[in-house]
Amino acid sequence: MNEIVMHDVIILGSGPAGLTAALYCARGGKKTLVLGGDTLGGQTAGIAKLENYPGWAGSGAELSEFMKKQAETFGAEVVFTSAKTISGDAESGFNVLCDNGMRYAGRTVIIATGASPRRLQIDGAREFMGKGVSYCATCDGFFYHEKDVIVMGGGNSALNDALYLADIAKNVKIVYRKGAFTRAEAILRQRVAERENIECLFNTDLVKIAAAPDDRLVVTTTDGGEIVTDGLFVAIGHEANTDYLTEDVARDNMGRLAPESLPAGMFVAGDVYSGLKMQIATAVGTGCSAGMDAIAYLNSRS
Repeated sequence: MNEIVMHDVIILGSGPAGLTAALYCARGGKKTLVLGGDTLGGQTAGIAKLENYPGWAGSGAELSEFMKKQAETFGAEVVFTSAKTISGDAESGFNVLCDNGMRYAGRTVIIATGASPRRLQIDGAREFMGKGVSYCATCDGFFYHEKDVIVMGGGNSALNDALYLADIAKNVKIVYRKGAFTRAEAILRQRVAERENIECLFNTDLVKIAAAPDDRLVVTTTDGGEIVTDGLFVAIGHEANTDYLTEDVARDNMGRLAPESLPAGMFVAGDVYSGLKMQIATAVGTGCSAGMDAIAYLNSRS
């Protein structure tokens, strides 16, 4: 049986928050391990073109790879696995059991596991997931070349998805339960309005998804109408990835964490941070803070 190595810092998540924390901790001389989940970069990896992160004009995947290599330059180790449980404390050390069957030990833990798209809870949503229902336009848009698709939602994510799909699909319908895109940035609203192959259906919600005779989908709306489409892309918000934490760790209604609710030696950064605006820039800022706080905590106990 392999001996469990004690790390100074274990960082859960390889998005911008986790990789920023890794950079600071490793550069600060701390033995740093990043448990990066299934995919490098988290949600950032799915952004085809970043426009609102200062100093970067490439894709989210490219930024994630750059940040990973930068952290590794200072000695951070990245392992792609996800936490299943966390036990222990700052006195005895935190013990992280992962889905690869390995256990990792750390004197501190930084939680930066981000958030995942909120699942649609209507009839047929689960049945047709991966069979016409998708939560990732950049992942699955390729399959809908010159086809008809629906985007459900009204925030920045939904409008970005619609604009991305408009370059691939024949027609894009945005279905939104409110009367206007008040949550989305003005520049995105303008771009959507300028696209001839995007149609906006306001004050409309979905209640059911079923199969059409031609292997397409039939989507029923709240007013009893039916829309036949090739694909449905859902962008209705996010929920924090915190299921691996014990029930005694306080969460808000999105599953996110407040720093003051965490035990000693545990820190939080990124989209899992309660009340934080979900942007790459804010994720990086909290990753920096969490990393510096972890360093200060370790130094105070050495």
